[in-house]
Amino acid sequence: MKKEYVVVRIDASPDGAPYVVISLTSPKDFKEQNQQQLPSFGSNVAGFTNMDDMVKGLNKMMSGGVFGMPGGVTSLKLEMREYKDLGLSVGDRVVLEMTKPETLGI
Repeated sequence: MKKEYVVVRIDASPDGAPYVVISLTSPKDFKEQNQQQLPSFGSNVAGFTNMDDMVKGLNKMMSGGVFGMPGGVTSLKLEMREYKDLGLSVGDRVVLEMTKPETLGI
């Protein structure tokens, strides 16, 4: 099975290990995300009066995806050597191919 993706985010390892996390989404979702206008952060920004309100707001934000990312994000963990060899950057198109090895015999 082959599937095409667009790199939408590249993050360092959260524990400081020598790997990166690459977040991918389908080209269709990437186009839709880019066509949406960003909300203006003016006087409509609401402050939190207590911790419960903040947690409720955080849950609403996370329900759509991780930190504002769309829900259909695929993540890959790559070693630093693999990441450098591929030379990936945000916006690059990549193709992933998955195959299941056939087992013969027992």
